[in-house]
Amino acid sequence: MKDADKRELLSCSALMENLLPAELVMISDLFHHRDFRAGDIIFREGDVGESLFVVASGEVEVLGHGASGEMYRVDLLGPSQFFGELSIIDKEYRSATVRATKTTTILELSSENLHTFAKNFRNGFTWVVVNIARVLAARLRECNRMLAKKM
Repeated sequence: MKDADKRELLSCSALMENLLPAELVMISDLFHHRDFRAGDIIFREGDVGESLFVVASGEVEVLGHGASGEMYRVDLLGPSQFFGELSIIDKEYRSATVRATKTTTILELSSENLHTFAKNFRNGFTWVVVNIARVLAARLRECNRMLAKKM
């Protein structure tokens, strides 16, 4: 994937809102692309997580496990949406399984590369963390709405 294409895609992601052009250039360079086929597992619940991901093309499904072990779809994510951010924030194991539903390209940002970005662009790093928090808050609100409907 060309650097300009990465920057354009990332500039459309909620993860990169409010970044200055120089910040976007640097953080884009820190992402690495990976390709997956339909059905490929990107990571499994319980894996050690050290990266977050942005969907460049295709789509992924986020899967949870029910009480009896069955898998169910939690979410379906497409281009410019991100996932895997919880492990970057809390350094815990993955809380879900993520699988490509079709041919998919993702951009991966390791925890180490995020820290490299933080050392160079403190304000940009703050915006990335705030953007993660905004998306997490929206996801939590949606979960609360779904739980309230079941009660």
